[in-house]
Amino acid sequence: MDIKDKINSLRKELHEYNYQYYVLDNTAISDYEFDLKLKELQDLENNHPEFYDSNSPTLRVGGEVTKEFQSSIHNNPMFSLDNSYSIDELKDWEKRVKKIIDQSIEYTCELKFDGVSINLLYEEGKLIRAVTRGDGIQGDDVTVNVKTIPTVPLILKGNYPNRFEARGEIVIPLEGLKKLNKERVSNDEEPFKNTRNTASGSLKLQDSHEVSKRPLECLLYSIKVENNSTLDSQFDVLNKAKEWGFNVSKNYTKVKSIDNAYEFVNYWEKNRNKLPYDIDGIVIKVNNFLQQGILGYTSKFPRWAIAYKFKPDQALTKLLSISYQVGRTGSITPVANLTPVELAGTVVKRASLHNSDFINKMDLRINDFVYLEKGGDIIPKIVGIVKEKRTNDSTPIDYISSCPECKSPLVKNKGEANHYCMNKNHCSPQIIGRIQHFISRKAMDIDGLGDETVALLVNSGIIKDYSDLYKLKIQDVIGLERMAEKSSINLIDGIKKSLEIPFERVLYALGIRYVGSTVAKTLARHYKNIDRLISSNSIELESVDEIGEKIASSVIEFFSDKENIEIINTLKSYGLQFKLEENNNESTSDILIGKSIVVSGVFEKYSRDELKKLIEINGGKVSSSISKNTSFILAGSNMGPSKREKAEALDIKIIKEEEFIKIIYTT
Repeated sequence: MDIKDKINSLRKELHEYNYQYYVLDNTAISDYEFDLKLKELQDLENNHPEFYDSNSPTLRVGGEVTKEFQSSIHNNPMFSLDNSYSIDELKDWEKRVKKIIDQSIEYTCELKFDGVSINLLYEEGKLIRAVTRGDGIQGDDVTVNVKTIPTVPLILKGNYPNRFEARGEIVIPLEGLKKLNKERVSNDEEPFKNTRNTASGSLKLQDSHEVSKRPLECLLYSIKVENNSTLDSQFDVLNKAKEWGFNVSKNYTKVKSIDNAYEFVNYWEKNRNKLPYDIDGIVIKVNNFLQQGILGYTSKFPRWAIAYKFKPDQALTKLLSISYQVGRTGSITPVANLTPVELAGTVVKRASLHNSDFINKMDLRINDFVYLEKGGDIIPKIVGIVKEKRTNDSTPIDYISSCPECKSPLVKNKGEANHYCMNKNHCSPQIIGRIQHFISRKAMDIDGLGDETVALLVNSGIIKDYSDLYKLKIQDVIGLERMAEKSSINLIDGIKKSLEIPFERVLYALGIRYVGSTVAKTLARHYKNIDRLISSNSIELESVDEIGEKIASSVIEFFSDKENIEIINTLKSYGLQFKLEENNNESTSDILIGKSIVVSGVFEKYSRDELKKLIEINGGKVSSSISKNTSFILAGSNMGPSKREKAEALDIKIIKEEEFIKIIYTT
């Protein structure tokens, strides 16, 4: 056997031993023998660097130092999950699912591990890249660190797809955290508070050798294969993934009803303390991939999955005082300052009190003892008062009447819960907040410009609104805190690049109250340019799909402000996009204006999302349910029989994919 063959043989052998030990919990070789083989492989690789392999078992020990984690875009977005907290909410979700899927449905039930989501890209059976979830669109490339985790396969086994993304949760077992903290205490170091934060922090350590010392594990929960033709269901994925070498929890099941799923939920809510890991709930998914494809996604969540969150821990503490924060719209948020208390592994000192109505309804007083929970196990909130412990020094809360920042009188509009500071052009937190919104990722996405830098620019008097960003020069920012020459150049380049951002995102960036990214897209597609939108009236606005009186009033109020119009004109002069660009590759038209179309079934030439996009860019509206207002149904194969019956009963036309394409491209 020559050197190359010897190296490859040792790598294959050690990969198999890792899989047997960490995934199957089977000791096939002693630690001493494993270490001897690993040392032999290390020596061979050091002496023969020409046979380097980025997925060698020797890289599990780490050693590479990462100064800065690069951002990487996911091939498929990593959506978050909609949450539920009761059987009634689960049944409501099932009703929504069955409204679209008129067939028998099976569900998978899986443990919701409390760790850090990771996206693993595999090509030809080798780990290529590992990226954190980030914002769901892009995250940090932590490949070097993830390769040190024994339960992440570097080389796959068996018959697997050529290229796919594997999603999993990076966790630290409870026993692992206990041992880690024992070592830290013996070294006079502060112990870690909980497994989730420790896993997250470990994954971002700059030295991969230090990461290798942390007891991290990865539990797979999903596979994303483009043009998938071999995997039919989530249950199939979990079973196959184990064959390919992935670490998959054995605690999952397949059920035929939500009642059965709730039995699984109840069992694990009572028995979660028997698990080696922290879990914070159960994930329930429609099992069949074809049905998942029909259900699709909202802008935030998959419609085919939901998380049942376990009841959060509670803690008792004392309300010491209240401070007030000013948001970008002038909204005032009261914040409770509390006696520090540990809750779900972190020390909580503050909690939002939302508004004056919440304070009055709770009858909160200074020096009250209050119960805290973490909403979704993350955000602290006050859920109750122990009035029996109320003493003579408890003080009723006198809600402020003037802005804590600019001292302007506060206003509370009829029918609204929040107080507002109306001094929008001279109240520093509002100015900073609007500019921070303007530069955010969903808006202008200006690289090199963060929230802290915005605050510095405003507080230094360099800018007073977001149009001032476009007159900035390198000499204006160089010398500011953390702004060296390279940072200053990157900032100016990022501002210039934002001129390419399309109209719908520019409209969202303006920060019109109640106009989120989805509403901005709707308005941009309807009006085509900013001037038509500015000149619109409330009747015209309310005739646009999904635009109600509240949004219409807010839009009119925004464009009635002369200072806002001046800022828009200034932005126009710098070249921002204030009209909808015609897409040269697609036939954009008004041919479907006023038509409400239901898309149902599976299609041959286009995906459901592609067909929905075609409907929207040609002026139509996609509807999820059939009604008397439905113009026609675009039907593929496997259209549900109840939908067909309802269409026939309402005398609604059903057209096929080919006929629809002819309407779009030949009319």
